[in-house]
Amino acid sequence: MLCLSKQELLDQLVQDNHGVLRTSDVVDADISRTYLASYVKNRGMERVAHGIYLAANAWCDGFYLLQARWPKAIFSHEAGLYLWKVAEREPMPMTVTLPAGCNVSNLSDDGIKVYKIKAELYDLGKTETLSPNGHKVYTYNPERCLCDLLRSRSQVEVQDITSAMREYVWQKDKNIPLLLRYAKEFRVERILKPYLEVLLP
Repeated sequence: MLCLSKQELLDQLVQDNHGVLRTSDVVDADISRTYLASYVKNRGMERVAHGIYLAANAWCDGFYLLQARWPKAIFSHEAGLYLWKVAEREPMPMTVTLPAGCNVSNLSDDGIKVYKIKAELYDLGKTETLSPNGHKVYTYNPERCLCDLLRSRSQVEVQDITSAMREYVWQKDKNIPLLLRYAKEFRVERILKPYLEVLLP
């Protein structure tokens, strides 16, 4: 078996993570923080967040970096729908959901739109997908994201809801029974049904 040097091992980590190097991964690989500091300097990497470094030739992946800094933040609402290609444009600001009781002041200070949900609904529909830059990130499935939009409709543009519903209905892998089940769970059945009546063939 080929034994990699520390430098080769870090090079491999950077390559596998699309130009991102996390201190936690380096520590897990049994490499000292002192060596990491030297490697980062020699490679001209940029510190983009606490414990996260970006290669000079890499694209900054806002989705991945946000979740690396706040692992409990799950992409939801417009951000989740964008990741599933159901929303037409990248969300501004980014939207995430956290369990009730979490301190979100740092997220809000960074311009992130934060929604809170009771703990028993936090994991409902949680799944993994790829960011536009190819990193694995946690988001909710499209059905949950649509129900989130309806639940938070007072903070969302009406045309954004209509557009997302239309895009979803056109998807081949839509799951209407699941959407209806979530709508019942989040108490938005009455609001969802008129959209489906108009959009479904």
